[in-house]
Amino acid sequence: MAVTIKDVAKKANVSISTVSRVLSDSPKISEKTKKHVRKVIEELGYHANLNARSLVQQTTKTIGVIMKHSASEAVHTTFIPEVLRGISYVCNKYDYSIRLSTGESEEDLFQDVLKMVNGKQVDGVLVLYSKKDDPVVDYLIQSQIPFVILGKPTKDVNKIAYVDNDNILAAMDATQYLIKLGHMRIAFIGDDKKYEVTNARLAGFQQSLRANQLEICDEYIKNINYNYDEGVQVIHELLSLPVPPTAMVLTDDLNALIVLSALSKIGLKVPEDVSVICFNNSTISRVSNPRLTSVDIQIFQLGYEAAKTVIEQINEPNALKKSLIIPTKIVERDSCKKIIPRTLANLPKNERVPI
Repeated sequence: MAVTIKDVAKKANVSISTVSRVLSDSPKISEKTKKHVRKVIEELGYHANLNARSLVQQTTKTIGVIMKHSASEAVHTTFIPEVLRGISYVCNKYDYSIRLSTGESEEDLFQDVLKMVNGKQVDGVLVLYSKKDDPVVDYLIQSQIPFVILGKPTKDVNKIAYVDNDNILAAMDATQYLIKLGHMRIAFIGDDKKYEVTNARLAGFQQSLRANQLEICDEYIKNINYNYDEGVQVIHELLSLPVPPTAMVLTDDLNALIVLSALSKIGLKVPEDVSVICFNNSTISRVSNPRLTSVDIQIFQLGYEAAKTVIEQINEPNALKKSLIIPTKIVERDSCKKIIPRTLANLPKNERVPI
């Protein structure tokens, strides 16, 4: 005969409602009691009847995950697989399933969200991006379904739960790292400008230049949207300048890999000719040639905390919405090289151009 929740409650000497709250990880139950009940659950080999519980509680035990790219494009980024690993870890722990968005366009994605929420297919939603005037977020606010944004909201910051890095500070640190190596001509290569994370990192890059009394040159600011041909064109434009950059900050390590290839194609070496620092610290950073110095944004932890936060909202709908900032750190590898420090005052006249 199958073990029931009553059997668990009896052996643990607690009420059935307490066992139920332990299964949903309610904050109303002490960690000591949770530990005790979970031990009994393991000893008895109890498995919750999730279908029956969902019917009784009118829940789906499913989290909707909205990606900024279509499903076909998302798998090619370094960010999505790792953030999904963090989300999946938490969902597995709390017996939740994941429902991924499947649209191939922004309109398709929005319609998919409508289906998720109106069709009561999910209990909460994770939005894996932040951008200005996003109809998805506007709709989620209106629907009052629990949701969390991965990234800083562009409005209603105090009303929306989010998990993010301090991207301005992280970009300042990356730029400062190059400046300390003696680089004064530094390019910035972001990805899609419509997303908040790209703009925040550009702001940090610019703040670091100002703090070091280095001027900002628009010709040194470029964007690549994970496209090899775009990368080749950007590198051609940068290196064709009268005074090309000696170092580059890239906001994504997949784009950094594209840049490495583009530089190699024209016979330039990293870091001998150009230093490169990027973001994400994914597998690409560790296996590229040369291995990339990268800002570790802790992608797994971003997904983990986002999933945990939305489940807490689902279980405690009246609790205050919270936001978390995940720290970053620079992982030094082989793509950056120290050069002889120079100032604008002692640069040759033909190199005295705004940076």
